[in-house]
Amino acid sequence: MRANDRPDHDLRPITFVPGYVRNVPGSVLCEQGHTRVVATATLEDRVPPFLKRSGRGWITAEYAMLPGSSGNQRIARERSKINNRSGEIQRFIGRALRTVLDHRALGERTITLDADVIQADGSTRCASLNASFLALVLALKHMVYEQVIADFPAFRPVAAVSVGVRDGQLLVDLDYEEDAHCDSDINIVSSADGALIEVQSFCEGQPLPRELFQEAVALGIEKNGEIISLLKKAIAAAGIPF
Repeated sequence: MRANDRPDHDLRPITFVPGYVRNVPGSVLCEQGHTRVVATATLEDRVPPFLKRSGRGWITAEYAMLPGSSGNQRIARERSKINNRSGEIQRFIGRALRTVLDHRALGERTITLDADVIQADGSTRCASLNASFLALVLALKHMVYEQVIADFPAFRPVAAVSVGVRDGQLLVDLDYEEDAHCDSDINIVSSADGALIEVQSFCEGQPLPRELFQEAVALGIEKNGEIISLLKKAIAAAGIPF
């Protein structure tokens, strides 16, 4: 039985709190079960060297688990060098968010999304991506209101969810205990129309049958639709057109 008698295909309660951090173009607190992530979006008038004089902007991300986020065993702060896990997750977030809009709409500017996990109970990469997407959209609103860009650009809502396989059963939105004991852990990123952006699948001990993998992906796309509905409500409440 899952925690709180949660059905296998149900998400944990998800709450987005826009504007959680003052004085940045975009910020969000995401609470997903007992996982809590603060995402902030900052803006710079520069781009990586390969985009200079291209007229295109850039979207990138950083991710970290803060000391104390996983309990009393303190996680050391990442200072000059990130660990392999954090580097892989921030690339995961950055790749997904670069599909959200046409980068020409930004001009030669960089938006950096910082996702900081303040409390971890599984699925931190997915919660971080979802929070970062909303922080990005709020940053776009700031750019329009501050006349950095002329018009609000069209954007594509995206979301991420984890699906685990345990004893042949599919479990949605894994908490820490489930993640630690699943045979497979699959992270699915998709858009509002159900298009796939990224799928990460990991096995521990037991190979994953193809048919079950396909069921997991289809379930992940369905659940991402539910998360995107919550994101759209937050976007509409912020007065942002979409």
